[in-house]
Amino acid sequence: MTPHIAVVGAGLIGRAWAIVFARAGHAVRLYDPSQAALEEAHSAIQQSLADLVAADLLTSATETFSCIQFNDCLTKALEGTLYVQECGPEQLDVKRDLYQQMEALVAQETILASSTSGISASHFSHHLSHPQRCLVAHPVNPPYLIPLVEVVPSPLTSEQVVESTMRLLFETGQQPVLVRKEVQGFVLNRLQGALLNEAMRLLQDGVISAEDLDKTVKHGLGLRWSFMGPLETIDLNAPGGICDYAKRYGPLYQDIDRQRSDTAPWHPELLATIESELRQQVAASDLSPRQQWRDQSLMALISHQRTRH
Repeated sequence: MTPHIAVVGAGLIGRAWAIVFARAGHAVRLYDPSQAALEEAHSAIQQSLADLVAADLLTSATETFSCIQFNDCLTKALEGTLYVQECGPEQLDVKRDLYQQMEALVAQETILASSTSGISASHFSHHLSHPQRCLVAHPVNPPYLIPLVEVVPSPLTSEQVVESTMRLLFETGQQPVLVRKEVQGFVLNRLQGALLNEAMRLLQDGVISAEDLDKTVKHGLGLRWSFMGPLETIDLNAPGGICDYAKRYGPLYQDIDRQRSDTAPWHPELLATIESELRQQVAASDLSPRQQWRDQSLMALISHQRTRH
């Protein structure tokens, strides 16, 4: 029998991870100390599974849902598991306490992986007796639709734990990438942050509107980036490949980079202006339906991509 997977924390990311593992046939124990959070997760997961079936991305919502148990007892949730996906609050002191609790309840070989978006594993595992089995497995929201997972070991994480985690994630249908060094924000958020920082500068300088900036990405860069990365993009954008591209456009990018200030303008006044523009497009009361539209659009894209391979 395949050992069950424990998911600690039943918020947005936790319940999405539960879908990922259950969809792959694993028995999942979803833990949260809050009964209200578990009840919300129960209905939200059922709705997400129904959406996946409607998009022809899942055969049976009932069968997948039956793989998930909802637990408000950490001891019972962790009993017998060999892999834990932690999805707790993004607070270092909370994570340190939680990992100390989990270490006392699991076998020595159990892998403890965190979904954190930016806290390095060494910061919440160095005080443990067995830090070698701890690492970060950072997903993109929602992970049952966007498969990338950043696997980020600490300097103390064992190679076997890294290999086992990469293999498990790949076998569940995810696309794990190995981040070889602990860096703040890992890789995805550093790339996203670079684009957002430049977007804020352009908006602050009055170069473009918020609506047209989003159009620039979704109707320009985003179309190519939905099926190939930025390095392959430029490799194909010059007759002689990437070095030819760098010769043609490298000086332009270097000159632009020299014009940038050291800090990005994430000022409250600028953000208020951007929010005002965005609310003209989507009212605050319509944000939740718009999120559902986003997920349905992702499902349609995934379905299309599957026909292309």
